[in-house]
Amino acid sequence: MTVRRRTAGIVALGFAPLVLTVVAAGPAAAHGSMADPVSRVATCFAEGPESPTSAACKAAVEAGGPQAFYDWNEVNIPDAAGEHRRIIPDGELCSAGRDKYKGLDLARADWPAGAMTSGEHTFRYKATAPHKGTFELYLTKEGYDPAEPLKWSDLESEPFAKATDPTLEDGDYVIDGTVPKRSGRHLIYAIWQRSDSPEAFYSCSDVTFGGGSATASENAPAAPDEQQIEAGGEKSTVDHGGHGSDGHAQGASPQGHASHSDAGHGKAGQGQGSAEANAPAPAGGTEKADLAQTGGDESAVPLALGGAAVVAAGAGVFLATARRRAARSRG
Repeated sequence: MTVRRRTAGIVALGFAPLVLTVVAAGPAAAHGSMADPVSRVATCFAEGPESPTSAACKAAVEAGGPQAFYDWNEVNIPDAAGEHRRIIPDGELCSAGRDKYKGLDLARADWPAGAMTSGEHTFRYKATAPHKGTFELYLTKEGYDPAEPLKWSDLESEPFAKATDPTLEDGDYVIDGTVPKRSGRHLIYAIWQRSDSPEAFYSCSDVTFGGGSATASENAPAAPDEQQIEAGGEKSTVDHGGHGSDGHAQGASPQGHASHSDAGHGKAGQGQGSAEANAPAPAGGTEKADLAQTGGDESAVPLALGGAAVVAAGAGVFLATARRRAARSRG
């Protein structure tokens, strides 16, 4: 084997992993929250983060500030990997253990609650950034007391509804389930565990069943509409195109979890409420749809190609130099 061939082989071997590294470095993001029944965080966002109308949302904003509700679709743990019960402490289920969303954990019996009936129900989960994954819905047990901090033991051990890669309809994931018999005030806890990433999302939805003292008509919540989502986008630190910096330091959260900090999502020039961000992934197998389903983003493509070009140029210079050296050695 000549020096030139050996050099070319070395360059090729070194070049390939570099290109793969650059291509694989694209960002990943997924965002959303329960829309039917509407989650606490979405309810307070719809009421208005600066001036909510319900007493519970007012208290939640006082506890954690309005930014948590502008970022209503980001109650997540980036590295959950299915370990929900292990990494989220009792009393912090609605916030997913994140200090940013601590207002959602307030134990009170006046959270706005939607009407719910036992039996078959079609649930809707607003997906502002669709991704493959599994949804699990849990219902609180009989005897649940909303005035006490929510614990894992308050939930049934098994989900009453579960769906993997459910249908995306008008920007919502559609999940069918059979709701167990209950009466009075209860809570539905939703977990969305992505299959293309260890990231998981969480939400608490307050509901009332007929026959109890509480009724939904007293304090019925509403999910945010597209106009509200678009209007609130300018103040959101969530970027559906990827994870970036919103000005906070990365690292351990106040609860001590090693890597699910409040800094994982930064806004990078696109408001969360844009038509593109809220549109469901195209069904025609386009590049954008493929990226959305795998956790990447179209912005990663030019970055990957540009990075690959830089690496290729460097490899070319290295190869030319090696060839000159080989020619001199033969002379």
